[in-house]
Amino acid sequence: MNNWHAWAALAVFAAAYVLIVTEWVHRVAAALGGAALMLAIRATDDHAAFFSTDTGIDWNVIFLLLGMMTIVGVLRRTGVFEYLAIWSVKRARAKPFRVMAMLIVITAVASALLDNVTTVLLVAPVTLLVCDRLALKAAPFLIAEVFASNIGGTATLVGDPPNIIIASRAGLAFNDFLIHLAPLAIVLTGVLLLMCRVMFRRSFVFDADRAAEVMALDEREAIHDPRLLAQGLAVLALVVAGFVLHPVVHYAPSVVALLGAGLLVAVSKVEVKDALADVEWPTLAFFAGLFVMVGALIETGVIATVSETLADATGGNALAATMTLLGASAVLSAIVDNIPYVATMAPITADLVHTVGEPHGQILWWALALGADLGGNATAIGASANVVVLGIAERNRQPISFWTFTRYGIPVTAATIAISALYLWLRYYALA
Repeated sequence: MNNWHAWAALAVFAAAYVLIVTEWVHRVAAALGGAALMLAIRATDDHAAFFSTDTGIDWNVIFLLLGMMTIVGVLRRTGVFEYLAIWSVKRARAKPFRVMAMLIVITAVASALLDNVTTVLLVAPVTLLVCDRLALKAAPFLIAEVFASNIGGTATLVGDPPNIIIASRAGLAFNDFLIHLAPLAIVLTGVLLLMCRVMFRRSFVFDADRAAEVMALDEREAIHDPRLLAQGLAVLALVVAGFVLHPVVHYAPSVVALLGAGLLVAVSKVEVKDALADVEWPTLAFFAGLFVMVGALIETGVIATVSETLADATGGNALAATMTLLGASAVLSAIVDNIPYVATMAPITADLVHTVGEPHGQILWWALALGADLGGNATAIGASANVVVLGIAERNRQPISFWTFTRYGIPVTAATIAISALYLWLRYYALA
């Protein structure tokens, strides 16, 4: 960081971050304004911002969101989300915490099989309808689902975008993540359930009259377009298969999502403008601005300097490197989106793995994955799923502020990172 561009980029990012945190201006305006300033001061350029896979907008994330939002928008017209809302409330006997627990488990499992962004796009509409039926505030339920999505996403290679980057760089397979991280993800989901029972205890207000009304409903009556539902579910099944079979078919998740959206719009009678009506355009714009700002920090060497300093601090000690990587990744992923962070940190981690050597080298990749995935829970912009849910909440006139999210996110992140540190130490060092 010897050039003025680096310091200027850091100042712009810090200013934009303050505006996002304080909500003095809308977060989309702050992100796009910050991106514009990064380009104006030449901390980055058009090629790096729009075309580079390392320092530019991650179009895979943007188009994955666009495709899945389109599919969800079409499915919404079938009444399937109302069906699922009524079904889940009846199975939980309309008890608020039971409903939250059910949604947390469903979200965590689905995030491991799909990816956490796709999962929250599907679960959030159901949650909003459930809360409306039971006269509950939606924010606690949506926040809990974000936490569950990021925890569940750690379990598999396809669960969280950073895991895909790590697997590609480290040569890890789907089963490697399943063996090493899935057991921990199960434990952390249980911990999250306990924490949510305490953190959101004041939100579990049981309304007997509302509960009786919902219990009397027939969820099958909510489906008002069976043909479109069959088409939508068939396409969604194909998309899910495309995600899971990524190691075989080698189609990026964004391509699979766009193909699915295009197919569904083509075979259904839904007008294109209606299919695109539910796309969260402000959320996509926010991501674009955020990616450009973080890309400028990468381009000017800010993130590399921070990462290399952390790497040098370990002195080649395997345990020290593991814990430093875990903790630092959690902190940094709370500040910047974990996708560009992992993209930057992956080559540095590879050097650390070479330095540490066997048998502990691979553990550093698990530390990076856990730190980045779980650290994303700390703030509203720490992970893609967080931003998506906040956008959905705002669109449905139930906004969640940055500090409301962070007030719950920091304790959850601290607890899950502490348990992860204990897990890594016990499994790979103390009991190895």
